[in-house]
Amino acid sequence: MTTMDLSRDVAWELLTEYTQSVNLRKHGLAVEAALRGYARRFGEDETLWGIVGLLHDFDYERWPSLDDHPFRGSEILRERDYSDVVTRAILSHAERTGVTRESRLEHSLFACDEMSGFVTAASLVRPSKSVLDLEAKSVKKRMKDKAFARGVSRDDLRLGAEEIGLPLDEHITNVITFMREQADALGLRGSL
Repeated sequence: MTTMDLSRDVAWELLTEYTQSVNLRKHGLAVEAALRGYARRFGEDETLWGIVGLLHDFDYERWPSLDDHPFRGSEILRERDYSDVVTRAILSHAERTGVTRESRLEHSLFACDEMSGFVTAASLVRPSKSVLDLEAKSVKKRMKDKAFARGVSRDDLRLGAEEIGLPLDEHITNVITFMREQADALGLRGSL
């Protein structure tokens, strides 16, 4: 499948075929929103970047072990004729695959994956339960709380911003802004 043949609808069908968890689907949507935003900012292919974000964890629910994810998903994507650009980017988001991040897309996926999850968590603990009134300073404050979203590596959050060449505050603000565009789909409009 060439980048010209990529279809967001087909990618969504693939995600929903393999992922029943609403929260995991929303995570795919959040990373998609962040990557689409960065694609616009960097003058890249928004459809390609969005599909990579949407599908980066589509195999995780069925094969969560470190031996399987994201390897199984990449095999399925190859069988369905997704380009090497897509499969390589998805493989590169997990350190243990041995696929080094080289392209701007690969660095951006890594930067947006954990950050979008952290922004989601920070939104949901607000009184409004909304991303619409979340600011970078609140996210940075939560990063200092080791008990908050303890599964998220703070080092990876900082490294992601570094890999895309942005200060951490700017990266956080960008991800929040990009996710606000999809607040309803992400269930992050809250009471606002």
